[in-house]
Amino acid sequence: MPNLKDLKNRINSVKSTRKITSAMKMVAAAKLRRAQDAAESARAYSARMERMLRSLAGSFANVEGGPKLLAGNGANQNHLVVVFTSDRGLCGGFNGSIIRETRAVVRGLKAEGKTVKLLCVGRKGADVLKADFRGDIIETIIGIGGKKGVQFAEAVGVAHKITALFEAGQFDVCSIVFNKFQSAMTQIVTRQQLIPFSAGNAKDEEITAKDQGAKASYEFEPEEGEILEVLLPKNLGVQIFQAMLESSASENGARMTAMDSASRNAGDMIERLTLKYNRTRQAAITSELIEIISGAEAL
Repeated sequence: MPNLKDLKNRINSVKSTRKITSAMKMVAAAKLRRAQDAAESARAYSARMERMLRSLAGSFANVEGGPKLLAGNGANQNHLVVVFTSDRGLCGGFNGSIIRETRAVVRGLKAEGKTVKLLCVGRKGADVLKADFRGDIIETIIGIGGKKGVQFAEAVGVAHKITALFEAGQFDVCSIVFNKFQSAMTQIVTRQQLIPFSAGNAKDEEITAKDQGAKASYEFEPEEGEILEVLLPKNLGVQIFQAMLESSASENGARMTAMDSASRNAGDMIERLTLKYNRTRQAAITSELIEIISGAEAL
């Protein structure tokens, strides 16, 4: 028969855990509202930025001497994969889905004979990926999106690191892997190529029939090449910022959902343990009464 004191202690322990998970759920829900608004507001800007660059880059993609961020360096051997995960756990399958996709990408590239390097934004991804690709991780960036949320300056800092590595000849192609926010329960693992900029990548899903119609004729001042030299680095920062916002919203949505599930499971466990405690207590009382009655009859 279970010990009543042990059951009582276990019930109190689960109640304490439920208080923690409920508090974490409320904090994640509050953060999710702000993160979701930021991610959805930035989508239109990043999509328009990319659309504008596509219209400018169409005639420059294969031109010799064009911007390197657009045309690349002519090679496709060395790849840099930037992985966006969280610094903290307790967020369901948020980190696991990114890690699985990253493993598949890296192993696929290596199977083709490519050289792969990893830049991890977030502690959890780096901690797990070290087991398989310790020698491929060049740096881990932590502390992104602190108390004030994701800041554009943080994205610019990551963009500068990537640009510096590209200019130093450390890689030929750069891609990012992140979770795109769809809802609190659904995040879509997304892989996007940043360098070289893909002029044919129709990421903007909001292109209307009017946009697809006859192209207008524009005169550029300065020339398209000069505009691209300025806009391509800015676009790199914008796309990384968008990925960070999407990742932040996805993390908070996944954490809120996971903590809600944990709180409900804790409630179910408390009910089962309470029922078991009451039955055990009733059995103990019944046993004592039988002993008392048996002793009285013996006298």
